[in-house]
Amino acid sequence: MARALRQQITLVQRLPLFLLISGIAALSMWIPAIYALALDDHDTSRSFFYSGLLGLFVVSTIAVAASNRVPRRGTLGQLAVLLGCFTVLPLFLAIPLHDALGTTTFLNAYFDMVSAVTTTGADLFPDPDRLTAPLHLWRALVGWMGGLLMWIAAAAILAPLSLGGFEITARGQPGRPVSGVAQSEEVDPRGRLIRVTRTLTPVYTGLTATIWILLLIAGENGLTAVCHAMSTMATSGISPVGGLEGAQAGITGEAILFLFLFFALSRLTFSTDTATTGYSRLDQDPEFRIGLMIVVVVAALLFARVWAGVLEIGNQLEPLQALSVIWGMIFTALSFLTTAGFESANWNDAQQLSGLGTPGLILMGLALIGGGVATTAGGVKLLRVFALYLNGAREIDRLIYPSSVSGIGGGNRRIQSDGAFIAWIFLMMFALTAALFNLLLAAMGSGFEQAMVLSVAALSTTGPLIELATDVPIRLVDLPWGAKLTMCAAMVIGRLETLAIIALITPTLWRD
Repeated sequence: MARALRQQITLVQRLPLFLLISGIAALSMWIPAIYALALDDHDTSRSFFYSGLLGLFVVSTIAVAASNRVPRRGTLGQLAVLLGCFTVLPLFLAIPLHDALGTTTFLNAYFDMVSAVTTTGADLFPDPDRLTAPLHLWRALVGWMGGLLMWIAAAAILAPLSLGGFEITARGQPGRPVSGVAQSEEVDPRGRLIRVTRTLTPVYTGLTATIWILLLIAGENGLTAVCHAMSTMATSGISPVGGLEGAQAGITGEAILFLFLFFALSRLTFSTDTATTGYSRLDQDPEFRIGLMIVVVVAALLFARVWAGVLEIGNQLEPLQALSVIWGMIFTALSFLTTAGFESANWNDAQQLSGLGTPGLILMGLALIGGGVATTAGGVKLLRVFALYLNGAREIDRLIYPSSVSGIGGGNRRIQSDGAFIAWIFLMMFALTAALFNLLLAAMGSGFEQAMVLSVAALSTTGPLIELATDVPIRLVDLPWGAKLTMCAAMVIGRLETLAIIALITPTLWRD
């Protein structure tokens, strides 16, 4: 029996990677199917059960036909599979959503699944009552699986290719294998992927379960607790109750989510670094420290803004009100910096006290900065910001002391010599990509402000920005079909990042 089990495991490991991921997605459809069956929602249960069964049949049929085929593209081929997971796989994920909902187009269902699997969390259905409980669970589950996919891909695919922020620290050039990391797996390109999956999956699952249990203890509803737990680890911001304002756990629930959002600030919060050299202590990690500094500074500026607004209209802040406002600012700042996009329940209270509107540009700036490298957060990433900061500080020193010599200081051991140059290139490419999508969306009928918010939200994978960055929330369902497809492309590029897309379309890298 043990021999048969080993043979089955070997057969599964030999499956093409995209088929393996598709099979897992098909099996996961039975989770909302069972949940819907428990709620006596037989129509929804049948939609998910039959979709999962059909998916398993198709995957098994193709797997048998391709059983003797051996992948030969190595890590770069796995990067192409990752692109397929964000573009082609949502077509399959959208089938049960479209069938169970029955009141929307397939394009809307596809858009929602792309938003979920890229951990963007852009809410196409702003009214929570429009979706049933199993559909809310499915959206959160797809976002959770998308976050796990990025956790694994960052260490097993992006790090060996010096992409996803690792180009700042790794010795290899962007898109090319790192010496000693990827080349050791040329014979078995899946070896690293399997080892990383075995290492990170229990950590990711365990942290999610911990959040879920803590939220239940804090008095949260069961469905809301599991969805918020999955959305926190995936930084997708998907909520079955429209955000934290509809949650029952209150400030205790926000505190729980706040503690676990730190896992999106630095990879060192859950694992050792990959393909890099430098710190192993969290308190000395530059990503973690600069992330905390940004949160504190932004929260202080936002509190000063609220205080000035309160004084201007002749009101006063009581001590408890001030503490509540400060907490709301700190939580929301960390949430948007990690691109989760959860809004504190005290955020609206601060606006009502001051009479001021939403500071949309500040929230967009936080989302653009993003979280740590090799986490589920999107954006430019803190390590690139740190590399640019070090280079700027060095240039100022050279202006003051022209004869000074730069050393390997305590703050730049993780940054290679041309790391700031590569970070600047990425920043300019990010800005050009945002400008391109801004123009495309504007050409399809969106106003300038609306197009800018949509572009930033998609590229930084921070969907809640669409509702919070403007005084009047943008209704995604009203966008034309061309704008929705453009948003899908922006979300995929924002998730994979521009350098990875360039590596995929560079012929010389495929010939190497």
